[in-house]
Amino acid sequence: MADAQSGKLVIKDSEGQALITLPMPPGSGWCMAWNHSVKGFEVLDCYRNVAGQMVLERSHLPDFAAGLDHIFERGRQLSDGHGGYWIEDIDEPVPGNHYRLRAGSMKVDHRLVNRDRGRLETLIRQAREDCADALPASVPEAVTPISISALAANQRVSVNLEDCEEETSTQCICPQQ
Repeated sequence: MADAQSGKLVIKDSEGQALITLPMPPGSGWCMAWNHSVKGFEVLDCYRNVAGQMVLERSHLPDFAAGLDHIFERGRQLSDGHGGYWIEDIDEPVPGNHYRLRAGSMKVDHRLVNRDRGRLETLIRQAREDCADALPASVPEAVTPISISALAANQRVSVNLEDCEEETSTQCICPQQ
């Protein structure tokens, strides 16, 4: 966690207050998961911090339900072997390293899940150890999924990848240190 260059993923409410803060050093990733509002199945958009840039790398769509399809020349569509499909190699930078989201109800449950096996939990546990008493309330427990809808159902939030420049991950999450 002592990367010379570090980052953090911050979910903010409409007033700009942090609801969720996660260490997100370069190379780390996460997925935004939610349940399709009509069909109820899980949809995934998977991102990575690529040298300080939030990049949408891939998406999983279990069906061609309403609002879900593959846009021509935007990644490669591959079968997931279970009737759905992955769109791989999207590799699309997110403008300004943030986007707005209307967090769904708990039925939809917008949530952060692991991109890499156990990686979010590992990053959170390390921040909790490093920060000690300086840990901000917006750092969740080291358990995924992390529900955005539980904190802000039916509200606008922003999903932000913030660069911490020369700070270590601990200083990035716990600037009081």
